[in-house]
This record gives sequence, structure tokens and C-alpha cells, in this order.
Amino acid sequence: MSRPMSLACLLLASACVAGILAPDAARAEACAATAATPAAKVHCGYTPEQLVEVKLADLRPTQPSLGFDELYYRLGRFEFGKDKINKRFDDWCESSGYVAAVSAKPDAKLGDPSSFRCELGKGSETKASIEPMKTAVVGPAGQLYLTDGHHTFTSFMETPDGGPDLVVRVRITHNFGSLDETAFWTEMRRNALTWLRDANGKEVAPETLPRSLGMKNFGNDQYRSVLYFGRDVGYRQVPSNVAFQEFYIGAWLRDHPTIKAANYDLKDVSGYLAFLKDATHGFSALPDDAIVAEGRTAKSLGRLSPWDAGEFAKVSRPYSDAKPGKVAYAFKYKAAHGY
Repeated sequence: MSRPMSLACLLLASACVAGILAPDAARAEACAATAATPAAKVHCGYTPEQLVEVKLADLRPTQPSLGFDELYYRLGRFEFGKDKINKRFDDWCESSGYVAAVSAKPDAKLGDPSSFRCELGKGSETKASIEPMKTAVVGPAGQLYLTDGHHTFTSFMETPDGGPDLVVRVRITHNFGSLDETAFWTEMRRNALTWLRDANGKEVAPETLPRSLGMKNFGNDQYRSVLYFGRDVGYRQVPSNVAFQEFYIGAWLRDHPTIKAANYDLKDVSGYLAFLKDATHGFSALPDDAIVAEGRTAKSLGRLSPWDAGEFAKVSRPYSDAKPGKVAYAFKYKAAHGY
């Protein structure tokens, strides 16, 4: 016996068969029929490549864990940064498609875009400025699912002038709003738009994913943490790389016979840097066609060869340096906040 069609699917099918609506409009109408809020109804009409403004509270995660040390770095840079313009404004501008912050008032706040200025403004985005934007898809009933930007946006959630009502911009990549939950997650898996493994590498069901952003809602994946600092050292992160790149590399590292987190003192800066060095050296040494995790090759995950000693030196700089390294900021934040 065939399964009864959901209301959304029934509306979509009847509208298309009758020839009343174009496919995009039919999907939007079917989605809106099940949307629970006015905002969700608006989301139903979003189309691929559309740039939209949303609140952080509107975004639902598509992964169960984060690398907390990346967050500690970001929050440390926000709190203790030696930058001329605070890095959080740069991050907001970049994630909005506006490149970078060029000025900020002494009392500037993330929640008040008039208090700082980005290199570009709305409507002047370029192909290059849009590439770093965070991405989202429209799910059933108009729910927005974040597919890239969990760390950046969680840092905005945690910083004092951020929070769930902070408005950010995302680029929509897919609209699956007319699908039911089962079909939606099938598409998410098929398009590699979700990471369904927890902080220990165990598979999880979609219904167990966090319902909102914020550190308290995620597990801490130590391997994902250390690999963040390996960008441009042992691998590159570029738009052509597969999504959830560092989780795939982390899965390889978790199963490595000798480079194990337990073998290093990760509460000590020198021990942490030793782990980072060995992990990135190991990944850089793989051949391009080596299968890293779940069928992904080292090349598809941005393997960098030769290993970049100069970039490793940058990320390793102490906080006393005029331009501290990322690891130093993470450790300074953890020390200041008792982590």
C-alpha cells in the first residue's frame, strides 16, 4: 500500500498538474501551507542564489558538533584583539558579502550596522565578495537550515553585542520547502549538505541535531578544533572543496594509528602546537588520490603540498607578538574564562 501524501506534496502535485503555477511558485505555495510563522512563509519563497537577511534565531544547524577551540579563538580575537578594527566587524562584513570592515565607531555594536562600515554595501556585491558568504537551505514548512557558517554565527551568538536577534545575511543554495521531513533529509544527504556524526565520530539521526545555534547546544569535536588552525598549513579551504571539509579530515585523524589527541598535552600551548604540526604534516604527506573518509580523496579535501612552514609559524605566534597567532588567542580566551 502506498503511503499517503503529505499536505505539502498534495498541494504541490495538484497545482503543477493543473498548470496553474510555475514550479517555483507551486513549491513556495505548498511550503507556505505548512509554515507555522509569518517569517517561515517568507522563507518559503526564497530561491537559489538569493541573498537574504535573517536573524540567527531563524537558523537551524545541520551538524551536531563544533570545534570549540575555533570559537575560543574567534571570541578571544573579539575580546583581546590587537586589530585596528575589531575582527567581529570584519567577520560580519565578510559573511554578509561586503568584503571587510573599513571603519567602526568607538562604541560600535554588531547589532547596529550604522555604527560600522563595510567595504561594500547592499546591492554592490561581486562574485568574489559573495563566495565567502555563509549558506542555508529552505527546509520543510519554511525552516531555514544553515549549511556553512556554524562557527562564525555561533561566535556572533556568544559575543556580548550579538545574540539570537542579530541580523546576518546568508546565500540560499536550495529550496526543499515543499518536501516532507523524510524526503528533505534524503536530499540533504544526497547533496552532502549535512554532517551526521557526533563529536566522537558516531552517526546520529537528523532529529537529534541541535534546534538552534549557541555553544551549549553542540558537542565539542577536538579533532575538528585542531584542524581549524591547519588551514593553509596542511590544506586549503577554497569554494571548490567539499562542504564539512574539516570534519572529513578529522574523521581520518581520529582513526590515525599514531597521531592521537590523547598522546599530546592539549592544555599546554607547546603540546597543542605539536599535535597541530603532526596532524597537518600527516595529511599533507598523503597522495592526492588517498581516500580520507567516506570516499573523499585528499585532493578533494584541499591537501596542501608541500606543508607550509611559514603559515605554521604565523598560527604559532605568541600573544606577545604584534600579530598574535590564532592558537594564542584561543588559549588567552580559555585562560581568561576558566576553560
